Amino acid sequence: MTLTARELRDLSAGQIAEHVKARDLSASEVVEAALERMDVFEPHIHAFCAPGHDLARASAAALDERVSKGEVPGPLAGVPIGIKDLVATKDLTTAMGSALYRNFLPEEDDIVVERLKADDAIIIGKTNVPEFGYSGAGHNPVFETSRNPWKLEFTPGGSSSGSAASVACGVTPFAIGSDGGGSVRIPAALCGLYGMKASMGRVPLYPGCRDERYPGISSWESLEHIGPISRTTSDAALMLATISGPDMRDRHSLPKADFDWLKVLEGDLKGLKVAYSEDWGYANVEPSVREICREAVKVFEEDLGCYVEETSPGWDNPLLTFWSLVAENSDLAGMRAWLPDHADEMSPHLVDFLMRPWSAEDLTNANKARQALCNKMARFMRGYDLLLTPTLAISGFPVHMQGPEVIDGKMVSSADWLPFTFPMNMTGQPAATVPVGFTKEGLPVGLQIVGRHLDDPLVLRASRCFEQARPWSDTWPDLVLNSEL
Repeated sequence: MTLTARELRDLSAGQIAEHVKARDLSASEVVEAALERMDVFEPHIHAFCAPGHDLARASAAALDERVSKGEVPGPLAGVPIGIKDLVATKDLTTAMGSALYRNFLPEEDDIVVERLKADDAIIIGKTNVPEFGYSGAGHNPVFETSRNPWKLEFTPGGSSSGSAASVACGVTPFAIGSDGGGSVRIPAALCGLYGMKASMGRVPLYPGCRDERYPGISSWESLEHIGPISRTTSDAALMLATISGPDMRDRHSLPKADFDWLKVLEGDLKGLKVAYSEDWGYANVEPSVREICREAVKVFEEDLGCYVEETSPGWDNPLLTFWSLVAENSDLAGMRAWLPDHADEMSPHLVDFLMRPWSAEDLTNANKARQALCNKMARFMRGYDLLLTPTLAISGFPVHMQGPEVIDGKMVSSADWLPFTFPMNMTGQPAATVPVGFTKEGLPVGLQIVGRHLDDPLVLRASRCFEQARPWSDTWPDLVLNSEL
């Protein structure tokens, strides 16, 4: 089977695996095409902080050898994938965007990396992140700043910056992201992709967030999720089937799901009751985002047969609570010990965060406020099958900023563009972002789909239904369309 570079780019992860299993394509052919795309786009988007050409070629060759001997490969046979640089890889450096870990080589793979390898995915490199993930934007003090393929002077978002930028260019059909406050959904929305964080505990984490020996690495424990950034919902489900399930190294991990991740994509949404909150009742939201998301919500009502009600859960802005929880999850003593000698090597916003005089009351109050928010959301969701919101309050902003200074004509703080994502990390509910349109400037906009506690199947099915009603996977940035690849 001979495919052009563009035909290979357009294959989904599931299609690649089927072709490799059938010996229509070799894993080496697929990986070489992915590495060629990486080399072409990398000077523009700076998605990969640790490319893994040699490792990927060796892994592909070994898989091809096994297949040639009649071995049946795993469900991700030959699928190239990027791994976010907050996720440990024993064969590739894991710098986490920090000069303090610039040459760090973990002694073991993260659980999800173990599982991806076992199912015969091919890792082609580590993708760029802001320092330790403490930002929704895409820059760090160590590597070139990642760029948004839709507008190169804009950020792809964070903290899964490189993962989203690479998938948006078709380097790989999907990539691993992690999400402590929206870090899968934020860059997926800004780059016109699908991104999902399953329920807290569906995907186990270790050593990331769990290994007490490493300040910075051990942060975000009660907030973090790992999940897919992909071009299709079916590829996201395929990845989740591989990486989900319990592991004794993660005390938060849930038992094996009592559903099939791919089969739950089937079915419709007729008769479901859906809540839509345009602004939580307090957030400033860019008018173009409001307009595009309103049109997307109509699809749920007019095309998919849902009953949609505009309403909000009724909480006050929990941003301070969220950052207090991040502080409570962080190794403040270990990270503060760096400051006398290394503050000038660290991201200024991270230094500011560490220097804040967090009190015991700040941290305990945050846990009480989290309990109140979770209880309010649980009561709210009794009346609805799904909750929809814009994924972000804006459609983008330039690199080297933490956020826009003005939204809808009002001065805002640097985190006010993220009002919709982080509350779902506080509750642990499943949440996804689907691409729903473009602004007049050509920037993607995402709609967030939130499910009830543990109802990952409905979030995936709703995402799939919207994808079928308003397909997005064949839409590419001009950067890609103007390339032969």
